[in-house]
Amino acid sequence: MKATVTAHRDFTISDIDDRLYSAFLEHLGRAIYTGIHEPGHPTADKNGMRGDVAQLVRDLKIPYVRYPGGNFVSAYNWEDGVGPVADRPTRLDLAWHTSDSNAVGVHEFAAWCETVGTQMMLAINLGSRGLDEARNFVEYVNGPTGSYWGDLRKKNGHADPFDVKLWCLGNEMDGPWQVGHKTADEYGRLASETAKALRAFDKSLELIVCGSSNSDMPTYPEWERTVLEHTYESVDYISLHMYFANRSNHTANYLALNHKLDNYIGAVASTIDFVQAKKRSKKKVTISFDEWNVWYHSNAADREVLDGHGGWPHAPRLLEDAYNFEDVLQVGCILNTFIRRSDVVRIACIAQLVNVIAPIMTEPNGPAWKQTTYYPYYFASIFGRGTALQLGVTCPGYDADVADNVPYLDISAVHDKTTNTIAFFAVNRHATDALELSIDLKGFGKARVIDHQVMTHSNLKVVNSLSEQNAVVPKAGSGVTVDGDTLTGKLPAYSYQMIRVQLS
Repeated sequence: MKATVTAHRDFTISDIDDRLYSAFLEHLGRAIYTGIHEPGHPTADKNGMRGDVAQLVRDLKIPYVRYPGGNFVSAYNWEDGVGPVADRPTRLDLAWHTSDSNAVGVHEFAAWCETVGTQMMLAINLGSRGLDEARNFVEYVNGPTGSYWGDLRKKNGHADPFDVKLWCLGNEMDGPWQVGHKTADEYGRLASETAKALRAFDKSLELIVCGSSNSDMPTYPEWERTVLEHTYESVDYISLHMYFANRSNHTANYLALNHKLDNYIGAVASTIDFVQAKKRSKKKVTISFDEWNVWYHSNAADREVLDGHGGWPHAPRLLEDAYNFEDVLQVGCILNTFIRRSDVVRIACIAQLVNVIAPIMTEPNGPAWKQTTYYPYYFASIFGRGTALQLGVTCPGYDADVADNVPYLDISAVHDKTTNTIAFFAVNRHATDALELSIDLKGFGKARVIDHQVMTHSNLKVVNSLSEQNAVVPKAGSGVTVDGDTLTGKLPAYSYQMIRVQLS
């Protein structure tokens, strides 16, 4: 089976915002406690943060991490997480039916972010709270000393402002499950007034308003239109969320789901254009896709805690999906979609980063290891920065539940002008046939392959586990070459590839 691709130097999509490779950590399950924070762990630093986890995160070069939620944030009092740890209250979390000691708050999280080389993207509670608490939180984090909140931050150990620029105005406020759920008009009005107040404090803040929590919501996409009509001139991004599942155990349908993602992005981009036109605005709002991942493996195991049968446990095992090789292909397709839509998706956050539907897993007082999905995320984050190329692709396809003629080849390409390289990220969705790949490198001049990484496995359901941490890992590929300005090679059935070429 043949797949031909044209990559032209002058046919580009957008310069990719590095924040496309951001992540998310919520006070949920073991994401924080025994995830990034475990004071008794052999690798823990002076702040109680696990050094082994920090190194795995550091390797990913994540630009931003969204915090502290998520559903958790809609009933969260940020004041509970500041001041002496011994004096902080333990609170019951209604979102996940657990308790939280508040041993980690904004100061501890900021210190961890500095350790791993990332920045904070903070979420504000607009569920159970409102404008005044939002204003106070932003002033506490970013305000000068000599004012009440700045002086309180100084008293709590950090005289200098944290200078956080990215702020989420609530979380999934369209969802009936959300504490403080609102209609689009109710939320739009509150978000607009909150945004105006925050802009009065600092015009340089970047504000993210809640879009639909998924594209199956009955209010989508009317929610986006209504909310943006309230907030368009006051915000910079609208957030979208989507999770991916193979509940019917049908691989072909599962691996076509990024077409649903692409349609979701396209519909919201069109809604943005509509509101912009209606308001005669020069401003361009874009998308923050600040929750995305595979999530379904752990659903049955989570029910006891989420239904409240176990009381209010602290940091229980929740949403601990064990990702398999099939999920590598899915995550590769999702990341390819974000690259191809990088003109409108400027921020994206894998949800989440550690233990909770995450590429990194830990064992309390034990090791940390990479899940199978760590690798496509790593390759995209490290080598997917630069300019997204507009590819012309010709390839046979198949009909799936969400779309017809889904091409067996899913591919994206990024031209990094600083290193003069192109990185191709490719997924072969075919169950049995290899793809004979031919890429025409138009206008790039001479090239040579400098790196070729392949992920494939005979068992789609194999996972990386505590006992076998390297069952699924990338391996050096072979047989991909450049002759003149044409790259050729064979992509095995059900495989993920990262191919980098050096341009002369």
